[in-house]
Amino acid sequence: MDTDLTGKLLIALPGIGDPRFGRSVILICAHSPEFAMGIVLNKPVPDLTLPELLEQLNVPASIDVPDTFVLSGGPVAQDRGFVLHTDDVYSEGATLEIDDDLCMTATRDILHAIASSDAPRRSVMALGYSGWGAGQLEEELAENAWIVSDADPDIIFGGSHERKWRHALARMGIDSGRLQVDPGSC
Repeated sequence: MDTDLTGKLLIALPGIGDPRFGRSVILICAHSPEFAMGIVLNKPVPDLTLPELLEQLNVPASIDVPDTFVLSGGPVAQDRGFVLHTDDVYSEGATLEIDDDLCMTATRDILHAIASSDAPRRSVMALGYSGWGAGQLEEELAENAWIVSDADPDIIFGGSHERKWRHALARMGIDSGRLQVDPGSC
């Protein structure tokens, strides 16, 4: 598969085989033949909100920062922060453009922007990311571990984390209750 999945959603199927990704919805931020990188959108870090994280990192806030949960973006580099945000904030050399209106920044610049009047229209913070080596994601797709879907700002930035997986499937016309772990063969 030589299709670039950057900006697409991966929706875990019941038979994914890796409990860390059960019922996950992941935004693919970068995809090439050598690697893929994404952020899990529906697994909040227990008991950690964005204002609490900013306080822990000594990032002063000049506005009321939304009391949203920080996400667990994946099992790789869980001590690093990644912010998905609209394209109205851009840090030269640090911001990765995902698509026309969506970016990712992993520097303190974006945290200072979020805590100020220069905040992006929409943003979500994650600790860690999900990563795949050369051909690994393509192999998982061939094994039917994931369904690929177009991105949806409500899924990316929305706060109903426990509903995102079902919502992402429903957007594709799939009833999550009808999915089987081991599909039959004809």
